[in-house]
Amino acid sequence: MQKCLFYILICLLLATPAFAQKVDTEVRIFNKNIHSLKVAPVDKPYGVPILSLSDDSQLNVNFDLIDYDVHYLRYSIKHCNADWQPSQLIESEYVSGFNQADITDYTQSEGTFTHYFNYNFAFPNEDMQILKSGNYLLSVFEQDDPERILFQTRFSVCEHTVSVAVETTSRTDIDYNNGHQQVSFEVSYKPGTINDPYGELTAIVTQNSRSDNAVVINKPMMAGGNKVTYDHNPALIFNAGNEYRRMETVHVNSLNMGVSKIQYFEPYYHATVVTDQPRNETQYLYDQTQYGRFTIRNAEAMDSYYQSDYMIAHFTLEPTTLLPKGKLYLQGEFTQGLPPSATLMNYDAESGTYTCDIMLKQGHYNYQYLFVPDGTSVGQTSYIEGDKYQTINEYLVKVYDRPMGERYDHFVGYGIAYSGK
Repeated sequence: MQKCLFYILICLLLATPAFAQKVDTEVRIFNKNIHSLKVAPVDKPYGVPILSLSDDSQLNVNFDLIDYDVHYLRYSIKHCNADWQPSQLIESEYVSGFNQADITDYTQSEGTFTHYFNYNFAFPNEDMQILKSGNYLLSVFEQDDPERILFQTRFSVCEHTVSVAVETTSRTDIDYNNGHQQVSFEVSYKPGTINDPYGELTAIVTQNSRSDNAVVINKPMMAGGNKVTYDHNPALIFNAGNEYRRMETVHVNSLNMGVSKIQYFEPYYHATVVTDQPRNETQYLYDQTQYGRFTIRNAEAMDSYYQSDYMIAHFTLEPTTLLPKGKLYLQGEFTQGLPPSATLMNYDAESGTYTCDIMLKQGHYNYQYLFVPDGTSVGQTSYIEGDKYQTINEYLVKVYDRPMGERYDHFVGYGIAYSGK
């Protein structure tokens, strides 16, 4: 009997990690031929990927698959809680009809050296409607092989049952107009809609849509009068960073911003980005950017989405001092979903520079350099870009509600604020 109990205990201990293991729901590109993935509201190409549950708003999903032959693709969605882990809802509870739909809008590249198909679809649509608010993971796969995911990306659906007022300041609880910015916000709701604000609400705060330094807040500072306040929270103090760097490849035969030359070596164009210098010890210089986002554009094309060529962009950073132990990465919306090895800046001892070569479609690009010290997972701007309190950053606050007895997190409201404005 004791031996039997011992065996059962061992089996339970061995099984526990499998049940506790988290599902990878980060934005991921699994197929090396997928490029230029962009998800944004149809009417706001620089907007955050959030839909409204109560209207007919849509997201536009656009990407390229580099190949000579067309691939017939489908997509499906999975409902997730505030922490982006799958919820307890079954498919029929959060999506109408079948949870698979064909991507029928695709166009072969035209007049380009790189052969690809551009895919585009607006979502939700007549094939698939969303029934619940929350976070969603969208996966794209081959029609004949649903298990082979080409990429997965994120979007959210909001109920708008609360209002979220967000403020930012450089007069933080740890310094005054120095290297940080602090976020505070207030959530207002109708009487009786939220019974226990201390136990029901979760807030997620992001800076420029980055996930590595996102902050999760489970408890407000104060609640009363159908309002909850999140203020003077040290977790809501962010490194200010610097304005994103910019470069463009909209022309192949003339000057481009931030690019010293463009040449063609079969089979690709090659764009040499002007060698970058650290800005951590220079004065702040304002430059209007798109908070890390990119735009596909060929200045000589009628339709940039299928008439823009691909280039190998060569990035070079020339540091003034040797960085400590850690890794340096290129970061921007265009790096989202790529494996870390694709955006890693490699050190060349002979030239004393860091370099990274990455395939990019013609367009306008925002980028910056993030250093991740060994033993950490959050990218730091201080080592290369510097932390300037004047920097204009986009702060997004998403608020989720889990009433007692519910099986999923309702996405009830969000607010956006821009530092320095």
